[in-house]
Amino acid sequence: MAARTLLKILLLALPAAVQATPQNDQWHAKARALLEHAVNVPTVAGRDRVPELANWLADQYRAAGIPDADIHVMPYEKTAALIVRWRAPGKPAAKPIMVMAHMDVVEAKREDWSDTDPFVFTEKDGYYYGRGTTDIKSGIAATTAAILKLKASGFTPRRDIIVFYTGDEETVGIGATLGATKWHDLLDVEYGLNADGGGGGFTPDGRALGFTMQSAEKTFADYTFTVKNRGGHSSKPRADNAIYQLANALHRLETYRFEPVLNETTRAYFAGREKTETGPLGDAMRAWLKNPADGKAADFIEADEGEVGLTRTRCVATLLSGGHADNALPQTATANINCRIMPGVSPDAVRAELEKVAADPGVAVTRADKYVTSLASPLRPDVVAAFTEAVHTHHPGAPVFPEMSTGASDARPFREVGIPVYGVDGAWSIVPTDLRAHGRDERLPVKALDDNVDHWVVLLKKLGG
Repeated sequence: MAARTLLKILLLALPAAVQATPQNDQWHAKARALLEHAVNVPTVAGRDRVPELANWLADQYRAAGIPDADIHVMPYEKTAALIVRWRAPGKPAAKPIMVMAHMDVVEAKREDWSDTDPFVFTEKDGYYYGRGTTDIKSGIAATTAAILKLKASGFTPRRDIIVFYTGDEETVGIGATLGATKWHDLLDVEYGLNADGGGGGFTPDGRALGFTMQSAEKTFADYTFTVKNRGGHSSKPRADNAIYQLANALHRLETYRFEPVLNETTRAYFAGREKTETGPLGDAMRAWLKNPADGKAADFIEADEGEVGLTRTRCVATLLSGGHADNALPQTATANINCRIMPGVSPDAVRAELEKVAADPGVAVTRADKYVTSLASPLRPDVVAAFTEAVHTHHPGAPVFPEMSTGASDARPFREVGIPVYGVDGAWSIVPTDLRAHGRDERLPVKALDDNVDHWVVLLKKLGG
């Protein structure tokens, strides 16, 4: 999953933030049933259960009256995607919009969880527990329930609304690439609305931490630092040692900082943040916005745990290997360098910069993947306004900001071919106790799912009607 950056800001309390939702709402109940079934199907890589879930979800849309001709389960690479088109009657007023999420989840082991099975949906203490309750089967449940509610209520879209759920976002992301390229005839959309992005947070006492709309994400790229050496007997050490040579290059990487940069999304984000952030961090934000060349202010922001990765490209060593025997000088030493690159910056340009950082012709720097540059989506006024309205319908006065994710999502391939995508989910968590995606005892507040259904109803009515 793309990482959901929940804003680390202290704001005015929202008295209605955690009020109970109306009881016996059939569409909230439908979303709960959808989430329960989805969690109970372990759609992790290697178990080959995604097609099962895709076909079950297809049946939900079929039962709601979507014709078979507009429902497509697309098998690929032992998984599947689901494409459903809800057609506008007559001549559509505009190109379709796409509602996105992914059906796959990361693995979870029963022995790692406290007292619930990660693949048995459990409701207790005001929460839904299970793998995918936050990342991102809740988004599938909320968007499906919202569309079914709109259709049952007689809402008539003025443009086609297309559902696109992929089956491998947590691994290789082939589904999104196929969607943006090979399946373009089925996904001929103006823009996408991604449930795997955006969202909000509250403190335990009900104070809003804000809601974000994801309009950009960093490019994921891996590089390899490799040092080769003739080796020799360990009883005869020499000054030239592959492990030491690599370690020196990694130390230079550790202390290196890429140039800070503001783009449309991050400028709008910090312009909102600085209005409420007090103390030295707020001062640094205000100083950087006033003078983007103020590297000291950007460095101060980057050093904050809540803001790390938002001011520049970041690269970090993640894997290390060296040597071949206890009693031999190493002949090879390698390190994997994972980079999260600012939108619009070429991974090849970063490779060239890493060569300068290594500052040693004996350290070979190579790319380990073929990912292309991630692009930012423009801040469309209609989408920004609709998302803000949907948030404020249920959380009046909550701050809303654009967001650049430091992680990656299925949005990337679409942005690469010129289709904007916006992370506009309306789910929320209690921060930091509920931030458990990919981790132990993943959970979602019951009210957050209910709110998310209502959020998507408002959003789709605004943008599709």
